[in-house]
Amino acid sequence: MSMLHHFDQTDELQTVRDWLRFTVSAFNEAKLSFGHGSANAYDEAAYLILHTLHLPLDTLDPFLDARLIADEKKVLLELLKQRIDERIPVAYLTHEAWLGEFSFYVDERVIVPRSFIAELIREQFTPWIDETKTVTHVLDLCTGSSCLAILATHAFPDAIVDAVDISPAALEVAQRNVSDYGLEDRINLIKSDIFSNLAGKQYDVIISNPPYVDALSMTALPPEYRHEPQLALGSGADGLDATRKILKHAANHLNKNGLLVVEIGHNRLTLETAYPNLPFTWLEVAAGNEFVFMLRREDLI
Repeated sequence: MSMLHHFDQTDELQTVRDWLRFTVSAFNEAKLSFGHGSANAYDEAAYLILHTLHLPLDTLDPFLDARLIADEKKVLLELLKQRIDERIPVAYLTHEAWLGEFSFYVDERVIVPRSFIAELIREQFTPWIDETKTVTHVLDLCTGSSCLAILATHAFPDAIVDAVDISPAALEVAQRNVSDYGLEDRINLIKSDIFSNLAGKQYDVIISNPPYVDALSMTALPPEYRHEPQLALGSGADGLDATRKILKHAANHLNKNGLLVVEIGHNRLTLETAYPNLPFTWLEVAAGNEFVFMLRREDLI
């Protein structure tokens, strides 16, 4: 019998432990795709249950044998149905996404934050930047929820950050996060197609997690990704349309020795073939060294 047929028997589930076991089984049986905050069924089940019960996300053990009240079961069951029946990413169900210690409001107007650049910002782009106080102007292209822009203000306390997106809907979500962090005086939200509305502006660091999924991969994405704005995922036949625009104009917007850091998914080989004369530096992140490149202004001239 399918797990969905068991949804009407959940009155037998009493404790957090019961619900955790049931949820992991249901997620595994439904063959859900994970990649929007959790890596596997267990982590996602634990997160969804703890969040829904308003419990600390890093503290499961003391609550495992605690019993749920009827209202809590009802809310949790509704979320499980949406996650399984509609394949809605868990971050859209909780309206919350995490990058390290930082939490952001998200909904279906923005992609769920998951950029490898977050790790590099936390390290303040060491060793490529010697002194964090020399970074006073940062640009975040394709900002979405403004998550990377917010991380950048914390990594570079002297910096003003311009956060750019082509989508007015995404910028509404970005505004909410900027306000939640009280960063209105340090982050400027700008509607722009890449550099189109940034004439005359120059930066010490430009970061971007642009759309980079190629056309073939777009057709094969799991259903979870269909809930995300397709504008923020796909980027032409080879996935490099947005990156080409960035490479074409970045030098005009970088200060001397300025850094350009761009995430490009699985397109390293395609990119290197398309730009054989650019000396890409591939930055090491948790997943390896083929997802994020760096160039200095001087490399681009």
